Amino acid sequence: MQLDFTPVIERLPYLAAGAWLSLQIAFLAVALGMVIGLVGASLRAYGPGWLRRIVSVYVVFFTNTPQLIQIFFIFFALPDAGILLSPYQAVLIGMTLNAGAYLTEIMRAGFESVRRPELEAAETLGFSRVQMIRYVIVPHIVRVLFPPLSNQFILMTLGTSMAAVFGVEELTGRAYNINSETFRSVEVFSVAAVFYIIITLLATWSLALIGKKFFRAKMRWF
Repeated sequence: MQLDFTPVIERLPYLAAGAWLSLQIAFLAVALGMVIGLVGASLRAYGPGWLRRIVSVYVVFFTNTPQLIQIFFIFFALPDAGILLSPYQAVLIGMTLNAGAYLTEIMRAGFESVRRPELEAAETLGFSRVQMIRYVIVPHIVRVLFPPLSNQFILMTLGTSMAAVFGVEELTGRAYNINSETFRSVEVFSVAAVFYIIITLLATWSLALIGKKFFRAKMRWF
């Protein structure tokens, strides 16, 4: 077999645009998932019993079923209820809900790591529960949990490859398209793999710099 990367190299800008879309999906899913995770962790830590049980069911479901199956359900089941979603919307919602479940557990660990004297000091100052979460707990968990939150972003970036199954033209989707045109599978997916390595390394280094500069988090560079 003779390798020929010329057809792939000619389409590098097309693949780069797909890589950028992958990063966009991952960023939105993690950003929205962090909101869900913060609310979920707050409810599991301080909410009434019935709300804690609802959050627990949500976490168990989304952390114990494949993400691809979750997106399939959203994409194919919701239209039966009259909710029509584009492939991009279905993938983003599915990845957001999945990320929210994992981030709920990550942030719950952060809630539990807050030292009791800090909470007692906030209570003495008359902080409400919402103020305690905003001014005491969140700054603490951001610093402590920045490394696992960063790892979650990397995993979500790699997980965007499943969007290709639904016709979303992110990096893997565009690699499929090029492969169907050129039939150079080894070359196409080798280059796609290099793109994934590059974007994950860039994201890792960027997050390490942010964590060190703003949150004094100890981050690994690779």
